[in-house]
Amino acid sequence: MELGNQIQIASSSGSTDVVSISSLIGLQTRSNFYHVKDGLISLLRNCLELEARHNSSVTILSGYVDHFQSLPSVDVGWGCGWRNIQMLSSHLIAHRKEARKVLFGESGFVPDIAFLQRWLEIAWESGFDPPGAQHFNCKIYGTNHRIGTTECASLFRSFGLRARVVDFGPKESELLYLSVPGSTFGQPVKQRNAVRVSGPMDKYVHRQQGLIKGRHFCHSLHNGKSDNAKGKSEGPQVLIDWVWNYFSDKGLTISGSSQVVVSDRAPLYFQHNGHSRTIIGIQVKHQKNGANQFNLLILDPSDGTVALERSLKTNVGWQKLIKRGVHTLKKPQYQLCYIDPGIASGEELNELKTINSIFFEL
Repeated sequence: MELGNQIQIASSSGSTDVVSISSLIGLQTRSNFYHVKDGLISLLRNCLELEARHNSSVTILSGYVDHFQSLPSVDVGWGCGWRNIQMLSSHLIAHRKEARKVLFGESGFVPDIAFLQRWLEIAWESGFDPPGAQHFNCKIYGTNHRIGTTECASLFRSFGLRARVVDFGPKESELLYLSVPGSTFGQPVKQRNAVRVSGPMDKYVHRQQGLIKGRHFCHSLHNGKSDNAKGKSEGPQVLIDWVWNYFSDKGLTISGSSQVVVSDRAPLYFQHNGHSRTIIGIQVKHQKNGANQFNLLILDPSDGTVALERSLKTNVGWQKLIKRGVHTLKKPQYQLCYIDPGIASGEELNELKTINSIFFEL
C-alpha cells in the first residue's frame, strides 16, 4: 500500500526525482526464492565433470546464478521474463562489484517482481526505450503483462549496465522489431536507430556480419562439422555458434583437467515466441565421426528449484531439465540479451536509451 501511494505521488507529478527513487529503494523487498545451499552452478559443474569422464566434451559455464521459478497464483503464465531478470541480477550482484554498486540502489539483493516493475517504469520515465514505453503507456506496475528482451535491456541500462540485444531469424524479419512486448514476434513497429555497438563482442559481431552464410567461428573447438549442417542453411547452428563464442570469448585452450570451465561471462536472457529462459552455459561433445554435438545449458523459470537441486545432487535426470540440443531450437526467431562489463555514464548512458539490435539470419 505504501509503495502504491509513492507511485501515485510520483506519477501525478510526472517526476522521477531523487525523493521518489529513494522511497523505492527504502521500500523494496527481497524476492523469495528457494536457496540451493551449494549453488546450482557448483552442483551442475560436478555432474558435468563426472559426465566428461565418459565422453569427449568441453563445457563453459557462467558463474553463480540463483534459480527463480514462477510460482502458482503469483506469476505462472506471464512472469518468465521477470524471473530471468532476477536470475541475471543474482549473477551480477554476486560477480560484478561495479554492478552491485548501482543495481537497485545498492541494496545487495534481488527485488521481487512488483519492485522490478517499478524500476522498469522509472527507466521508461527516464527516457529508456521510448517505443517500449509507448507500448505499455509507461505503466506496468501491478499488472501481469508479459515482457521481452528489450524490457530486460531497458531495466539494466537504466542503471548504466551495457545490456545488448541480438536477434536471430529469417532474412525477411531483419527489418521487423523482433521483441514485441508480450513475446509476439515479427510485427512491424517504429524502427530503431542504426546499430552501433561497443564492447568485447564487437570483434566477433563485425566479423560475423561480413561472413558468407554457413561459415562459423568456434575457435579451436569448431574444426569438425556440425551434427546438423545440412544443405545450404545451417539454421539454429548460427545461434549456437554465437553462444559458444560469447562464453569462450577469445577462445579456450582446453587441457585434460579443465573440461568444465567457469567463465567470467554473465548468463544470457533467451527469448522466443511465448517464453523466455536463461542460458547459463554451453557444452560441445566431440563425436567419433568427427562431428560436434552442442547443447545449450538452460535454467527455465517453469521448472521447480527443488527438483533441479535433487536431480543435480543425485546426478539423475538433470540432463532433461537443463540440456537443450540444436534439434530443440525449432522456433523461427530468437532473441538474446547479454551484458558487457563496466558502467556507462555521460554521453554513453544517454546513447543507451535507444535500444539497437544486431541481426543474424537463421
